[in-house]
Amino acid sequence: MSGRSKKEAINHMVAIYKYRIVQNMTQAQLALLVGVKPNAIAQYESGARKPNICMLKKLARALNTTADALLEPINIDDNAVQA
Repeated sequence: MSGRSKKEAINHMVAIYKYRIVQNMTQAQLALLVGVKPNAIAQYESGARKPNICMLKKLARALNTTADALLEPINIDDNAVQA
């Protein structure tokens, strides 16, 4: 995986995780709200899987934010991404 795509995956992971934690929600609770299994949420947060546009909209709605906010770049130390 290139440095850029790894960084993009980490951005999604951090954004979904960040908004889920702010809502004081577990992966299982979020999964129930958007109609997937908890392991799907874990995969989105780990960057192993990317949500499609429909799922991104459901996630944003469930997390009381926008799809744009979930896609916004998050400042990450480039050295941490190179592992």
